[in-house]
Amino acid sequence: MSITWLNQIKWNEDGLVPAIAQDFQTNEVLMMAWMNKASLELTIKEQRAIYWSRSRQKLWRKGEESGHVQTLHGIYLDCDNDVILLKVEQLGKIACHTGRISCFYRELKDNQWVEISSPLKNPEEIYHKS
Repeated sequence: MSITWLNQIKWNEDGLVPAIAQDFQTNEVLMMAWMNKASLELTIKEQRAIYWSRSRQKLWRKGEESGHVQTLHGIYLDCDNDVILLKVEQLGKIACHTGRISCFYRELKDNQWVEISSPLKNPEEIYHKS
C-alpha cells in the first residue's frame, strides 16, 4: 500500500531527508539528523523521534543509549518538500551527544567559532564510557 504523504516528500538519492528537531515550547533548534521512510513512519507510530544513522546504517531511536528521548508534538514539511521539522519535547533537556541542550552551541564571532553554551552533563556519564 502506497502512502501518499510519504510520496510527497522529496527524498535524496540515498532515500533520506534532513530532519530538524525543535523544542516545541521554546522553539530552540536542538539538532539535525536524517530520516528515511521507515524512520518517519515509526516516528509517527511510536510518537518519538526515530532517525536513520548514516554512520551505523540502521534506525536510531533518539535516546536509546542516553535516555534523552524526543517525544513528538508535531511534524512539518517545508515549502520545497525536502526538509522535515519535528516539534519535540526533549526529555532530560539534552539533545546533543556532547551533553548540551542543542547541537548548535558554536557561534561565528570575529571569524572564529565560539562555544556559547556548556554541557549540562559530561558525555562520559551519559554514555557510561570509562
